[in-house]
Amino acid sequence: MKYFVTVQANQVDYDAMEGKASPDSPLWSRDDITAMVAFMGELNGELAASGELLDAQGFTAPAEARFVTGSPGRDPAVTDHPYADTDVLTAGYWLLECTGLDRVTEIAARITQCPVPAGSPEYPVVIRPVGEAPSA
Repeated sequence: MKYFVTVQANQVDYDAMEGKASPDSPLWSRDDITAMVAFMGELNGELAASGELLDAQGFTAPAEARFVTGSPGRDPAVTDHPYADTDVLTAGYWLLECTGLDRVTEIAARITQCPVPAGSPEYPVVIRPVGEAPSA
């Protein structure tokens, strides 16, 4: 079964990684960022070796995002910087193929153990099974 696993954050977390701490997210040092990248690299390496990793990516800061909305017969509306600083959004993802929900839950629990600076918020990890397309 395939699973889409995401980790969540918000703009202030990205700001803290770039040297702008806030009451909601402490400053990340170069060592903190190095530890996070090493943790993710090790995890991804293990998942690749086990054959469970199909893809994994981290996203740029939400301030770089763009929303495009519309409907048939209407011109699309484009919004830059669509997120408020407090909105939770997807910071990165893994597309995994696992034996079942218990295994992907083990992996998600491990993701929550990624090193972060003291005082950081908890970064939720969300598991979504990938469904089959409806038959016509």
